[in-house]
Amino acid sequence: MATSLKIDDTLKSRVHHLAGQRRRSPHWIMLEAIQQYVEREEASERFKQEALTSWAAYKETGRHLTGQEMRTWLNTWGTEAERAVPECHK
Repeated sequence: MATSLKIDDTLKSRVHHLAGQRRRSPHWIMLEAIQQYVEREEASERFKQEALTSWAAYKETGRHLTGQEMRTWLNTWGTEAERAVPECHK
């Protein structure tokens, strides 16, 4: 699938300059930028959906951990006193 992209002269010049510095083609620079943007936005959307799912579960059940409970647990990671995942409560 071929797609054309129109960019203004200033941005085009910046892309060409960066391509020269990186010893890459302008096409490679633009493709890399688009790929990184799409991956970042997809990750953001996944995070948002996970948060909405978690919020819905909390509203339905009331089960949760406090921030302090999470910090206490996470502070044990990688230590000899590492604890198991704490149980959620109401």
